[in-house]
Amino acid sequence: MRALDLVADWPARAAAAGVLVGERGVGERGAGHWGREIRTRVLVAGATGDADRSFPWASVTKLCTALAVLVAVEEGTIALSDPAGAPGATVAHLLAHASGLAPDRREAIAPPATRRIYSNAGYEVLGDLLADRAGMPVWQYVTEAVFVPLGMAGARLAPGASPAHGVEGTLSDLLALGAELLSPTLVAPETLVAATRVAFPQLSGVLPGFGRQDPNDWGLGFEIRDRKHPHWTGSCNSPATFGHFGRSGSFLWIDPDAQVACGALCGLDFGPWAADAWPVLSDAVLRTLGACAGGPQGG
Repeated sequence: MRALDLVADWPARAAAAGVLVGERGVGERGAGHWGREIRTRVLVAGATGDADRSFPWASVTKLCTALAVLVAVEEGTIALSDPAGAPGATVAHLLAHASGLAPDRREAIAPPATRRIYSNAGYEVLGDLLADRAGMPVWQYVTEAVFVPLGMAGARLAPGASPAHGVEGTLSDLLALGAELLSPTLVAPETLVAATRVAFPQLSGVLPGFGRQDPNDWGLGFEIRDRKHPHWTGSCNSPATFGHFGRSGSFLWIDPDAQVACGALCGLDFGPWAADAWPVLSDAVLRTLGACAGGPQGG
């Protein structure tokens, strides 16, 4: 896919990126090794870089943790309504960064469902609760509930690593996660649809790296694009686009309207370069696939 040629211009010493197309995706499908089906109804449309090189995922980890929590909810191990974190907060509040916990402290700085406060601490509370309910460390639960069934052989959440930002893995692993979020197998499709709708609507807050957003919409673990501006996805992405990016220079987005997913990992931390380059790549990918929701389509 020629849109991925843009990755070669990134200032990172090493980078890998790929694109998936679901059953309703249109346009270019790739060829050769990367034009293969990796999941029923999901194809790799293209990729660039070393697909087997491990990179830190930083906050893209939260997608793995959130998916593990959703598996636990369907198993009956945990419930979205269970009290967790600050007084009055629940598992759902923690997933949606609406618990009122501080960014990096297990201390409430606002009542639940009044502000969107992006909280690593909230995901660490979730990890502790999941470990307690499941009777195993959170790293083991994420491994057994997400990594193993999805064939994410290179992904690792080390013992003691944060369930907010501790995963390391390869592009192949990231694309396997993207395929799951395009065509879920670990949870019921309706569970994923509900988790990728806005939870606790109309909350304002800061989107790290992009400033205050009003509203700063989030699902149950998944950041939702909606009409945010500026944003790390492109103007061609539909408002329904969901995903996450990480401080390590990692991202994964899924556009369910276009049935396209795009992810990247690299060896350069997020900064102005990424805020400029990622939307350009996202738009190029969607235009190449004839799936631009925000403007004229083309090459």
